[in-house]
Amino acid sequence: MGRLGSVVASAAHSTSPAASTWVSVSLTYHGLRALGVPQDSLDSFAWEFKQGMAARANALGDTGESSPEHWERPLGTSDVHVVLTALSPDHEHLEAALERALEALRDLPGIEAIWRQDCHSLSTGTEPFGFRDGIGHPPVEGSGIPGTNSLEQPFKAGEFVLGYLDETGNYPPMPRPDVLGRNGTYVAFRKLHQRVAAFRRYLKENASSPAEEELLAAKMMGRWRSGAPLALCPFHDDPDLGADRQRNNDFMFADDAIGYKTPPASHIRRANPRDASVAGVVRLHRMIRRGTAYGPELPEGILEDDGVDRGLMFAFVGAHLGRQFEFVQSEWINSGEFLGLGDAQDPIAGSREGTGTHSIPKRPIPKRLRGLPRFVVARGGEYCFMPGLRALRWLAELRT
Repeated sequence: MGRLGSVVASAAHSTSPAASTWVSVSLTYHGLRALGVPQDSLDSFAWEFKQGMAARANALGDTGESSPEHWERPLGTSDVHVVLTALSPDHEHLEAALERALEALRDLPGIEAIWRQDCHSLSTGTEPFGFRDGIGHPPVEGSGIPGTNSLEQPFKAGEFVLGYLDETGNYPPMPRPDVLGRNGTYVAFRKLHQRVAAFRRYLKENASSPAEEELLAAKMMGRWRSGAPLALCPFHDDPDLGADRQRNNDFMFADDAIGYKTPPASHIRRANPRDASVAGVVRLHRMIRRGTAYGPELPEGILEDDGVDRGLMFAFVGAHLGRQFEFVQSEWINSGEFLGLGDAQDPIAGSREGTGTHSIPKRPIPKRLRGLPRFVVARGGEYCFMPGLRALRWLAELRT
């Protein structure tokens, strides 16, 4: 922990000293216990974190093919203690950052690197299903970094970082002692395999033309593949809008209550209903999402699975694992109750087994997609606690 403290950059500097290259350190519950963190401190962590992601499988919809028994080892086991993540715009700086991080582990007894996942931006600039990704980022009060939707009020810092007031006007529960919890946060890491060929086949089988395939894909996602939102261009794609970071997320849903433009059950509207009328307070379930692709691209036009693993590595960051990540996953992605759609799940990321449906409001008769298979399969994941720099130093000085 002491060595890693010199590898992690401080958030006091809004730009990276190493060409936009960043390294972060997170620990699982098993890792904190292995370090010798006192039991009263361990007991003060969020109960979802203490259970671990594998134990929360049923609540998260990680069943069937996505169940922990099928996960990639050692994910979901007590062997994972520390998670290092490195991000860079190019391979050279990434490898240099990884080398600095791995150097911190060398020659230390009892520490071994047991898993690695290389990720990269695809040549298309999209995620594996072909959609522009990484568009929506919430504004955080006091960060000095604007959000991507000018219509969205900044969120209290305590929604994302422990030790600060959150949207309820309270301080989120924080691990003890204060030096350990303050400026920390929770992270849910997910490895998600994407069935790209199956997604393409489903579109082709349910559309009468390539143009209708693109429209169906947009109605399932809530955006055209270019990133242009249906909320702003419901009838045709607008690649210039999709590429414009100042405009491609600048919209709300209240003027589209029925969903003639953006179906209420579409992926982006489920993951963030914005100002739409739904059960609960939407702002209490907002989180920071980051994702990047792994595996090779499936060549354009290929409709049969080539057997190669590809998909996304996701990180969900927030101060409340339960009411942020778990709530969105269980109540908005894998259920339709809040929309009045019964058990209908997210058409893109739902955990159904070939029996899914998706309703597309349309005049005079709504269109209903049936027989949606599972397009996304969980390959594993971990709940982690990301400590602040003072907490790293405190962990380094533990004597057991």
